[in-house]
Amino acid sequence: MASRSRRLHTKPVITCFKSVLLIYTLIFWITGVILLAIGIWGKVSLENYFSLLNEKATNVPFVLIGTGTVIILLGTFGCFATCRASTWMLKLYAMFLTLIFLVELVAAIVGFVFRHEIKNSFKNNYEKALKQYNATGDYRSDAVDKIQNTLHCCGATNFGDWKDTNYYLEKGFPKSCCKLEDCSPQRDPDKVNNEGCFIKVMTIIESEMGVVAGISFGVACFQLIGIFLAYCLSRAITNNQYEIV
Repeated sequence: MASRSRRLHTKPVITCFKSVLLIYTLIFWITGVILLAIGIWGKVSLENYFSLLNEKATNVPFVLIGTGTVIILLGTFGCFATCRASTWMLKLYAMFLTLIFLVELVAAIVGFVFRHEIKNSFKNNYEKALKQYNATGDYRSDAVDKIQNTLHCCGATNFGDWKDTNYYLEKGFPKSCCKLEDCSPQRDPDKVNNEGCFIKVMTIIESEMGVVAGISFGVACFQLIGIFLAYCLSRAITNNQYEIV
């Protein structure tokens, strides 16, 4: 009778853990969709900024897309494991969650440590892009034009940066520096934007990366709950099977 009574107490616990873990897995799956969307958005909207950092920085959106895809697949697996109440699948689910948590933690630490190098890299590459600017459509020149048109800025620190470039010596300021659309600035500083692009770009990157970092940190911490729930459900199922025997 004691064994039967313990089983009657264990089954509601299992049901409770299954329900909570299913809700968690659904939310976890949604976070994967969000990360996937942020990665695609970053690739489309922030590509100009990433192209002026370095080759590794251009992979950031793909990392988010890959992470989001993995979380979606893992969330689907976790839902299946929970519904099946399979102990080995739940343990595998918890192991995968732990692995992703560690990877995200390391990535966050590396990004925080090297954040100043990102700023210096962007400024150096932007100044280099100005000197090599040719308005013929190469990706760096195109990135410079898009940034200056979008942010209404000119040069890295100010419009005077253009005066040291070959393009300025031949043709003057590029049209992307214009205060008004379709102007011909040539060498007239009154027709171009006075503010430099570096501070504006850094402000945008820091604000947008802050959002990305916050969401990534929240997802990472949220995974600890999933690890705990998967482990508890697996143990409850094991104990229930042991009591039946």
